[in-house]
Amino acid sequence: MDKHSFARPNEAAITHLDLDITVDMAARRIHGTASYDIAAKDADSIIFDTEGLEIEAVTLADGSAAPFTLGEENFLGRPLIVRIPRGAGKLAIRYSTGAEARALQWLTPQQTLDKGKPFLFTQGQAILTRSWIPIQDSPGVRITYTARVQVPSDLMAVMSATNPQQRSVDGRYAFAMKERIPPYLIALAVGDLAFKPLGPRTGVYAEPGMVEKAAWEFADMEAMVTAAEELYGPYRWGRYDVIVLPPSFPFGGMENPMLTFATPTIVAGDRSLTALIAHELAHSWSGNLVTNATWDDFWLNEGFTVYFEKRICEKLYGRDYAEMLALLGRQDLERTMAEIAQGPHPEDTRLKLHLEGRDPDDGMTDVAYEKGYAFLRTIEEKVGRERFDAFVRSYFDRHAFQSMTTERFLALLQQELLGPAGITYNTDAWMVGDGLPADAVKPVSDRFTKVEAEIGRWTAGTPAAQLGTKAWSTFEWLHFLRHLPSGLDPKRMEEMDAAFRFTGSGNAEVAAAWYEVCINNGYHKPYPAMDEFLVTVGRRKFLLPLYSALARTESGRQEALAIYAKARPNYHSVSVRSIDEMLGWEKVSSVTM
Repeated sequence: MDKHSFARPNEAAITHLDLDITVDMAARRIHGTASYDIAAKDADSIIFDTEGLEIEAVTLADGSAAPFTLGEENFLGRPLIVRIPRGAGKLAIRYSTGAEARALQWLTPQQTLDKGKPFLFTQGQAILTRSWIPIQDSPGVRITYTARVQVPSDLMAVMSATNPQQRSVDGRYAFAMKERIPPYLIALAVGDLAFKPLGPRTGVYAEPGMVEKAAWEFADMEAMVTAAEELYGPYRWGRYDVIVLPPSFPFGGMENPMLTFATPTIVAGDRSLTALIAHELAHSWSGNLVTNATWDDFWLNEGFTVYFEKRICEKLYGRDYAEMLALLGRQDLERTMAEIAQGPHPEDTRLKLHLEGRDPDDGMTDVAYEKGYAFLRTIEEKVGRERFDAFVRSYFDRHAFQSMTTERFLALLQQELLGPAGITYNTDAWMVGDGLPADAVKPVSDRFTKVEAEIGRWTAGTPAAQLGTKAWSTFEWLHFLRHLPSGLDPKRMEEMDAAFRFTGSGNAEVAAAWYEVCINNGYHKPYPAMDEFLVTVGRRKFLLPLYSALARTESGRQEALAIYAKARPNYHSVSVRSIDEMLGWEKVSSVTM
């Protein structure tokens, strides 16, 4: 049983969803009918997850009403319990979304790039799909879906399914996802969108003012798909497209099948941040094809995906590129684990999580991503890449469109890889052990060693403009900023900024790292640019370190609260939840109101 779902799919499960909905952009509301094929066996009821939904009617296949009740509400929402006759095969629910549907972000024209028309996007992971569709909202449930979506005629709708490439005349769109996917991957975006193809099966959607820039940035997408297939087998989803969303999107990307949702912060103008596209593409195998059965097994999605991402990047851009990326990930992991160890749940540094009674978002940290990657990388080095690749290819092929638990995966690992290779290995040290095991493989980067030498030169007095930085990649700049000494003199920071123009950089990764250095060293000159950055960008990866750094002092916390008061309406609920808790926003806002 999934601790984060009310549903009991072992008793009665949905197998197919057919949506017929209208998106009311003015009222910020979705309403319509969700119809289901169900496999009920001998059950006399079926349970759906809901959060904030208004359930208007439930009917059976013959049109007769099905009795239903809504259970008590908690942080998981409310169960919708529908009485059904034994052997029932179909069910329809007429409903509308509530005003505070957490999966939905409604944006005014001013919150978009082109500032002409409103925008809507959904974010279902981990348990938010239930706030816009009544659903059995567990990653262990897999369904196909079709949808008919009505939007204003001057807007376009796209979903994690087959998609139009041209705007319809009447705002009516039809979609089909023929493969079985978990409900958190059902996704919708509505806005003023244009499409540009990149290859025979790849393309990009974005606002008209962004589409050409994004198409140039993502020129390697078709090559990435080919590289991924050469590694671990055929791409099974037909097309692979990307939509670049407005900047409030809370993640770097979301691997919605056939249509990755991506942040505009990866459009840097130099193709330096597109490893994120490799990551989301890799999810087409790890996560979308073989999915964590529960959110306690989240590392199975992300650890495999980070590993696969690095292999795609190595194949296209070389080993040193992939190793720099891996070493930055290790730095993120060590920082995250140190923070978790000081918090209320130090056990969250383990790969196998125990999130009962907690929001599964709590487990979506660098531990799942980077410790999961380190585990797989360590196994690869123990058995050899050839053996490891054969195992992974077989794993994806034989378990395609299935869910996987940690325990089942470890049994497969022992039976099919470690055992035949004659290797005895303590996997428990990774799964239920705190922190990183001592034998965890650590990436090595000669290019980063050279960066550290330049830091030493600057620390010793060499002017920033004379440092050997000419050919540096974004990864080298990040390593540089992360390893500057503490207690920097404002004049030297000003000199550095004048040489490298970090403040206001169009590269969001570099800008965010620089602003954190400024906060930690009390250098306030870039704060107006940082203020604008925090108000504009909603990506949680950048927001949390900056607000956290500000909040370490009382004066900084007041600065953070002032910025957050302006920025909060621009953020998705996923980001809001984290920052509200960090800054004690509920208490502050209740005092000021």
